[in-house]
Amino acid sequence: MKRGKKYQEAVKAFDKTQQYDLAEAIEIVKKNATAKFDETIELHLRTGCDGRHAEQQIRGAVVLPHGTGKTVKVLVFAKGPKLDEALAAGADYAGGEELIPKIQNDGWLDFDVVVATPDMMGVVGRLGRVLGPKGLMPNPKAGTVTMDVTKAVNDIKAGKIEYRLDKTNIIHVPVGKASFTDEQLSDNFQSLMGAINKAKPASLKGQYIKSATLASTMGPGVNLNVVKITQ
Repeated sequence: MKRGKKYQEAVKAFDKTQQYDLAEAIEIVKKNATAKFDETIELHLRTGCDGRHAEQQIRGAVVLPHGTGKTVKVLVFAKGPKLDEALAAGADYAGGEELIPKIQNDGWLDFDVVVATPDMMGVVGRLGRVLGPKGLMPNPKAGTVTMDVTKAVNDIKAGKIEYRLDKTNIIHVPVGKASFTDEQLSDNFQSLMGAINKAKPASLKGQYIKSATLASTMGPGVNLNVVKITQ
């Protein structure tokens, strides 16, 4: 993959082989976020887990203290009073069975997170093939299958994000935006790592986090000191 001139220059500005402390890594990543838009700063964690084993699957959610800097659209599947509750809490869309053809046939996917009450999971299950591959299926571990739709919507709007292993056993999560202060990014990072460290599977033998990289949308990745972030 051919990289642009800006990227090449950014790479030369720091040592790609070194593992940096968090404060230094944030400084480098922000400095290299030179795109014309407010770049997202992401954390990429290569784990020693084997996601093929159920007990080594990592999945959960955490509310970032300063949010993600992104406006998140929430769709809630509910019925009766829970439908009104979802809308009152600030859900962008709420409905039931009538939304199935809209998503399945019309390809409507104008939302970022899907929440469902447990009694609606039979309906939502029919959308598995559409929502599953996009990581949008509601899940109890992520707090998106719940009767407390008010809390779910409030948390998501406040900056709740989900973390999970991908097929290559890597976790990719946003930490914030390049426009955030160093302190905001550091606070978000600490909350995130606190939750991920707690989620370490008991059955895991060997190293949990093998490498950690912080990068902006268009900038190069900066390696973090793994020992320090997993203490």
